[in-house]
Amino acid sequence: MLRRMTTFISLYNLFSNIPFIYPIYFFYGAAFLFLGISISVKELKASDLKLSNSLWMLGMFGFIHGLHEWLQLLPLIQGEQMTRQEIFLIKRILLATIILSFFFLLQFGLSLISALDKKPMKWIKGIPFLLVLLWAVVLWKQGPLIDLLFLWRAEVGVRYTLGLTGGLVTGYGLITYSYEIKNMSGPVSRNFLFSGIAILFYGLLAGIIDLRTLLTTIHVPVEFLRGVAVVLFSYFIIKALNIFDIETRRKIEQQTRLLVQTEKLSSLGQLAAGIAHEINNPLTNASLAIQTLKTRLKSNSEQRDAIEKLDAVERNIDRASAIAQELLQFSRQREAEFVPLNINSIISSSLTLLGYKLKNITLQQDLVPVPEVMGDSGKLEQVFINILSNSLEAMPDGGRIFISSSQKSSLIEVRVTDTGMGIADENLSRVFDPFFTTKEIGSGTGLGLSMCYGIIKQHHGHIELSSIVGRGTTATIKIPTREQYEKDTDCGR
Repeated sequence: MLRRMTTFISLYNLFSNIPFIYPIYFFYGAAFLFLGISISVKELKASDLKLSNSLWMLGMFGFIHGLHEWLQLLPLIQGEQMTRQEIFLIKRILLATIILSFFFLLQFGLSLISALDKKPMKWIKGIPFLLVLLWAVVLWKQGPLIDLLFLWRAEVGVRYTLGLTGGLVTGYGLITYSYEIKNMSGPVSRNFLFSGIAILFYGLLAGIIDLRTLLTTIHVPVEFLRGVAVVLFSYFIIKALNIFDIETRRKIEQQTRLLVQTEKLSSLGQLAAGIAHEINNPLTNASLAIQTLKTRLKSNSEQRDAIEKLDAVERNIDRASAIAQELLQFSRQREAEFVPLNINSIISSSLTLLGYKLKNITLQQDLVPVPEVMGDSGKLEQVFINILSNSLEAMPDGGRIFISSSQKSSLIEVRVTDTGMGIADENLSRVFDPFFTTKEIGSGTGLGLSMCYGIIKQHHGHIELSSIVGRGTTATIKIPTREQYEKDTDCGR
């Protein structure tokens, strides 16, 4: 018992002699490194989230800044045992790491804001380089002599420029992103919100207040408050990374639905072909009989009422024939004639064909240059005409249609957004089902989107709809680039 008490007292004396600032820097750096590790183990290549393309920069910030904080311990621990040259070397390394880490933090924030903006300003990514240039010019004017004082001034300058700006920009980006994904997951949205607030405070503490400053009002070292801010930021951002797991789960569910949809379309296609042929034969005979009767009755002026009734019958036969033709088109399994195409040209030609319907519609286009795709121009045109027609029907009193094209990795993405009445959640999962329609009886067959689904599937792509009732609907079409299509087909041989 006495031996245990002696050991405990020895350990207590050992730790009590350690300055308070040492464990702060240790856990401070550990929180940053844990943040970097948590981001690095996430699989982001297949993600479509706006955060995914820039998250690696935040990971680099975590790794480099964690290393910076641990390096801060060397001069503190070694103290007088270090020579002036060794201290000078450590200070230069510390300056390099803090510049690089804050540069990545600022670049992450700016990239996230650019991804959230529908029309991002290209020059915004040059802000970090401008700040570094400003920092270098101001520092050089203070004196070219590189000594410890110069390195201290350089670090303070970095904190005032890259550190403060990086924290504020990243905080703003994360808070804005939290509102964008609110519909996807409430808890994740709150985690992004809290992480944005934490990094805002860290930016203020790291950028404005000098190192080892004792806050006179609460008698707490600023490093402690920075450490608290970093721990909270790392905690909330790591919890927020669950959004990628949610996205993966939703993609699996969507792929399952699409597989069921494909099987359903295949079986219904065969059934539709048989029905269409069976309907067409009697309709053709009925139409010929009507024409014969009309010819005979035209010679008799007293049979005008009968002729008008026959005209009405003929119109209904034509309508039934049109439905049968849609069934045939839906069931047709001919191979598409794939040639290199410019998707923007297909969109433009579709808009030209529908020009007469766009009189009370405000049309906005953002068709940026994209690589060619392999496809059948007639079939793709049919897809866009169908989607645009649905948008127009959803806005009988006018509205706005926004069409954009962009490249996302090896896919060409086209978005068609309208400000129509929207689609109810209970109907959204059924829009690609054959014969499903919310239109009045006689106004549609419910085959349009099913045909669109089949055509895009034929092009090795996929189509999806998102909608908010009362606000509008967005159709997203993704088709592989010509290069990717050729790779896929070569692998399939």
